[in-house]
Amino acid sequence: MLNEREIESCYLGQFIPVHYHHNMLMDQNRMNAFQGAIAHAVRPGMKVLELGGGTGVLSYFAAQQADKVYCVEFNPDLVKEARRFLAMNPNGHKVEVIHADAFDYLPPEPVDVVICEMIHVAMLREKQVAVIEAFKQRYLARFGGPLPIFMPEAVVMAVQPLQQDYGFHGYYAPIVQFQDTGVAYPGTIELARPAVYSVLDFAEPVDSLIAWSGSFTVEQDGSLNALRFVTKNVLSIVEEQGSTIDWLNHYMTLPLARALDVVAGDVVEVAFQYRAGGSIPSLQASIRAALAVDAPNEVPARAMRTVEFA
Repeated sequence: MLNEREIESCYLGQFIPVHYHHNMLMDQNRMNAFQGAIAHAVRPGMKVLELGGGTGVLSYFAAQQADKVYCVEFNPDLVKEARRFLAMNPNGHKVEVIHADAFDYLPPEPVDVVICEMIHVAMLREKQVAVIEAFKQRYLARFGGPLPIFMPEAVVMAVQPLQQDYGFHGYYAPIVQFQDTGVAYPGTIELARPAVYSVLDFAEPVDSLIAWSGSFTVEQDGSLNALRFVTKNVLSIVEEQGSTIDWLNHYMTLPLARALDVVAGDVVEVAFQYRAGGSIPSLQASIRAALAVDAPNEVPARAMRTVEFA
């Protein structure tokens, strides 16, 4: 019988279908960013660990420089796929594909770089934070410091108020949407600039609780009926150039249960909290938004209207 963590892992993505991982191989944005970051971070002679290896492609990138790569994957179908693919590729013999749970695995020797791509927008659903924090504790207890370099090195998250069209051929359906970052969608109107609400630095202890309260100054009239969540993964810091190699997840747009009419100059206050690895509804349920009160002793009718998720 599965224990509670195993049940949650199955639900939250440990057993993402194999074809989904195949689609990730065709995601040029993701592939280009990781290939460049791994080529920068991994040097000849290094030992590398990948937690959640999927098809093995990131371990393959690492094997072009590293002496040894440990690729840990929990899904038995993907273990077979990774072993099969790596056997077809140059330096694939440097990668040892291990069927194990990333929550528990510890390599037999110290490693220089840990690659972990269990990333969902806003750090929801998948267990990136929990896996890395548990690994740090095991690693320090076994090998002492210093910790290896983690990839991504950091994650920057932002939120932005939108007016979003939820009409589909005349059918109104306010749904959660994932949008490509390089595409202009005519039904999406940005009402204010994004605000950064969290920065996770994996070289430091990371708290799984993510909480934020802040405000936006509306830049154009509209109907605030959605929030866009933006997640930028800082895969590698290029210190010699003062730059970073980044990977931007798809935007996630969450509909509001009730729209808030706004005009340019309005200040909208927003607050929410959730745990990394939690569900999208857990974030939705926590969100509160309202027009800011204009004066201490005067509460306009519009300022009393709040927006909450269903």
